[in-house]
Amino acid sequence: MNNKVLVKLYVPTLEKKYELFLPANRKIGEICSLIAKGLTEISNGYYQITNFEHLYNRNNGSMYNEALLLKNTNIRNGTELVFM
Repeated sequence: MNNKVLVKLYVPTLEKKYELFLPANRKIGEICSLIAKGLTEISNGYYQITNFEHLYNRNNGSMYNEALLLKNTNIRNGTELVFM
């Protein structure tokens, strides 16, 4: 699974935590869109997509640049992220 990274994702809007695999060869912006769509589906529409969602590192609060490929960030297996 060299092309996927297992992360812990915290979603404050839903007050939920998830573990999920993220594709290493995709841009952070694309990953945010995929996550938002998935959250809308699994929450039966409760989660509303705003198109302003971002990924943040849970430990230091830094926001990830949407133009970067995931593999070019410090996101690795076990990284804790916040999606909002």
